[in-house]
Amino acid sequence: MLNISGLNEGIVLDHIKAGKSLDIYYQLGLDRLDCQVAIIKNAHSRKMGRKDIIKVEGDVLDKIDLDILGYIDHSITVNIIKDQVIVEKRALKLPSEIRNVLRCRNPRCITSIEQELPHIFYLADEKKEIYRCRYCDEKYSKIQRVNVV
Repeated sequence: MLNISGLNEGIVLDHIKAGKSLDIYYQLGLDRLDCQVAIIKNAHSRKMGRKDIIKVEGDVLDKIDLDILGYIDHSITVNIIKDQVIVEKRALKLPSEIRNVLRCRNPRCITSIEQELPHIFYLADEKKEIYRCRYCDEKYSKIQRVNVV
């Protein structure tokens, strides 16, 4: 069994679907942070079979957008570590609004013309995981997530 040492302070993103950790690494901008990051791929899990785990060292919680993480996969667990102990576990949920995660694919949308406008989407249907563009109401389901920024 592989053993990755514990964190003194930081966060652990647990219950990531196997093979998705690198996507999350780049979506959260972890590549731009000046801290140690460990990515564990295909770890054994009784609950999921296989899973990925991301460990981020340091006080970085305020630098990570949990709304993006909730949009990507709201079944991920965020464990906050202080003095090598989990002090808090946060369950994620689908955010009611996301900014600059998706790009509107409607060529008539104002975001196609006004490049500096933020791409804002609101949660229109939680059960079906459907988001809509704040400006033109174009529909996006989580299945169609090919246009993630």
